[in-house]
Amino acid sequence: MFFSMIVGAQTTFEVSNGTEDPGDATIQLALDSSRFDHIQWDAPQGALSSTRCEGLQEGLTHRVVIHHLDGRTEVLDIAIASLSAQEKLNNAFTPLVNFLYRILLWDPFEAVGVYDPIVYDNENRPLLHPNGTPVKQNIWLVVVLLIAAAVYFTFYFGFINIRGFKHSIDLTLGRYARPEDLGEVSQFQALTAALSGTLGLGNISLVAVAIAVGGPGATFWMIVAGFFGMSSKFIECTLGVKYRTILPSGEVSGGPMYYLSKGLALRNWPKTGKMLAVLFAVMCVGGSLGGGNMIQANQAFAQVEATLGDRVPSLWFGIGIAVLVGMVIIGGIKSIARVSDKLIPFAVVTYCVFAVIIIGANANRIGEALTVIYNGAFHADAAKGGFIGVMMMGFRRAGFSNEAGIGSASIAHSASKTERPVSEGLVSLLEPFIDTVVVCTMTALVLVFTGYAAQPGDLTGSALTNAAFKSMFPWFDWVLLGCILMFAFATMISWSYYGMKCWAYLFGENYWIKQSFNVLFVFCTVLGTVSSLGAVVEFSDMMILGMAFPNIIGLFILRKEVKSDLKTYLIDLKEKRITRFK
Repeated sequence: MFFSMIVGAQTTFEVSNGTEDPGDATIQLALDSSRFDHIQWDAPQGALSSTRCEGLQEGLTHRVVIHHLDGRTEVLDIAIASLSAQEKLNNAFTPLVNFLYRILLWDPFEAVGVYDPIVYDNENRPLLHPNGTPVKQNIWLVVVLLIAAAVYFTFYFGFINIRGFKHSIDLTLGRYARPEDLGEVSQFQALTAALSGTLGLGNISLVAVAIAVGGPGATFWMIVAGFFGMSSKFIECTLGVKYRTILPSGEVSGGPMYYLSKGLALRNWPKTGKMLAVLFAVMCVGGSLGGGNMIQANQAFAQVEATLGDRVPSLWFGIGIAVLVGMVIIGGIKSIARVSDKLIPFAVVTYCVFAVIIIGANANRIGEALTVIYNGAFHADAAKGGFIGVMMMGFRRAGFSNEAGIGSASIAHSASKTERPVSEGLVSLLEPFIDTVVVCTMTALVLVFTGYAAQPGDLTGSALTNAAFKSMFPWFDWVLLGCILMFAFATMISWSYYGMKCWAYLFGENYWIKQSFNVLFVFCTVLGTVSSLGAVVEFSDMMILGMAFPNIIGLFILRKEVKSDLKTYLIDLKEKRITRFK
């Protein structure tokens, strides 16, 4: 769709609404370089020297300020209509996304003047976006909350992430399992089901993004965040089992919804607990449909398209993956666990084998690589935001990858067969270790050894990771495609369970209510594959981050009883009242 407008007989412009997808509109000004000094676009991607700006959102009025050579300033307010259903839906969600951005991504330290978030180059000049506005590296409130909670719980529980590590492996391997314990899945299956929700595209693409932007030093802070995040997983999954509900059918329901409502009710805060539980459940449902489903399906198809071209229609791919997802999730956590306990180990081992080969081939350079990572963490150049910028980039990627403190994993761990809640908390602390300390670190080391961490060029995300692996394995496109499909599928089936349990908490533990969510989830799988929903998916992603607020409030209030339970458990273990069966 094209149209032109003349403003005051001076500047003519043309608007193109591109396709039906949101965020692909273009404004073209009818100016030549002899008529203006520079043009100020309201979009960061609009270059000062360019009469054309692409990637604009429909449904908004974009401001363009033209600074003419004769000193005149011309202001154009150009409205771009939302014509397609996708664009209108995107426009409807944009105010909600902006609202959540202002809360979750608010920088409390900038607000009180503790530091300057503007990024400077090595000559102390501010780095600028193409439109001339400064580049900022902010410290997001939600990241501060997640990291602060993880550090606090690590010290509060006496570094349980170290003390309980060996025992957590024994528990995962079933050496303390008792057949008569109530629950739906083994502790190993609960771990793999929860790992399905965290191990995903982030381990492949977002690590590359962090390193491309923050340099190799971001790896160090990812490892640090993963280490402390183990303690957050411990407390939330312990509480998940402790306050779970076991229905007469043997089906288990648990997670933050239950320990927030039940746990706070025992402290005479029933209304507060119920309000936080409902808030968590609503956000989890939204996060499940978007971040846990549509984004995964969309990015999986993007990798298929990058590898195979347009030989696979998006609709048929979406229908195919939706059918596979539906066949698994209809059986609940037992069906999900039966798939995840095979799929996740296979996907992780496949990906890590290739990473280990590259790392092994560069074994003589490991010391050099560690030095590069350490120096990048503490002595980052100004263009990467300095020490603060690199640290926050690593923390963001780790926090979003392992989801420690978000509370989602406790929903899966609640179904574990155990009578000792602390034992499941100990099993769960392996999640951030595997997800962030092992898999994310391997991706980072591959990028460092292959040189792509230092010189990413124009590549980013999975394309950067793929290029690094292809430098040694030219046919790695196919391996990466397989890994991404497995990780995406595993994430989808786990998040379907999280969303379904929260849906049931809100609307009732009824079979048809649960299946209605599964139908909605499968529909969104197809929708995510064939559509570009822009702000709709961004809103869902923000809801996943928002889950941290009610969850961490509950963890802090209930921390003392978990510490008491841990003390009792460790005494029983030492005095052999808890014995090995295998």
